[in-house]
Order: sequence, then structure tokens, then C-alpha cells
Amino acid sequence: GIEMINQQNQPRILIFSTEKISDPAIDLAGLLKMHYSPRAFNIPVPCSSSIKPAWILHALEKGFDGVFIAADGTDCPYGEQCTANTGNLVSRTHELMKKKGMAASRLKMAAICSVCSEAFVKHIQTFSKDLSELRNQVTV
Repeated sequence: GIEMINQQNQPRILIFSTEKISDPAIDLAGLLKMHYSPRAFNIPVPCSSSIKPAWILHALEKGFDGVFIAADGTDCPYGEQCTANTGNLVSRTHELMKKKGMAASRLKMAAICSVCSEAFVKHIQTFSKDLSELRNQVTV
């Protein structure tokens, strides 16, 4: 039906979440039956600053439309520098993406607290919309 066609048009998003902080928010979004792209896939990591630029580039090169990092923010159990380190990682990856001719807007990061399921869903919905518009610009 039409629903399946719409799902296929939804951007594929890879989400890196953190086991202790943003994962519970994502689980809660599911429990509360909040709606976001069915083509969003989640990989939990211990800390968002441990994500490697190569992983992000690999996902984008293998067909993901975008990568979203659900960062720990100041709640990170591994250290106060988490947000700054993750921000640096995103900046470095944006530079690598530009060199490869990829739009920097395909990588987004936001701090998601353990009960921020509504904020998470809003971020993914907005990111999906932005990626759809970006895809339409590219194909025109």
C-alpha cells in the first residue's frame, strides 16, 4: 500500500546512541509509541566521544542518508569532556565529508538525556525532513 511506498521514501538514518544516557530515551520513545522514521537504525556505544569518523563515513558511503549522534551531554559517566570531544569529532568528520563532496548537514549531533524521548523524536523527525529535502535537491 501507500504506507509502504512512503516508508521506502523515508531517509535511512543511522543513530549512534549511548547505552546509559540516550538509549533509555529512545526505548521510552518506543514504549510511548512516539512516531519517527521506521528507517532509523540504532547502534549503542558506551560514550558518544568514542565514535570514529570512519564509522560515520562508512555508513554514509554504504547508503545511509544521514547519521545522528545522540550524545551524552554533561550526563556522561565517562567524563565531563564528552560533549566537547564529541563536538570535535563531528567537526573533524564534517571536514572529511566536505573533502568527499558530501553535505555536512548529513551528520547531526544533539545531547539527549535519559528521559528526553520527545526531544529525541523531534530531532529525528526534523533530521528526516531535512534529509528528504537534501535528497530532492540532489536528484533534481
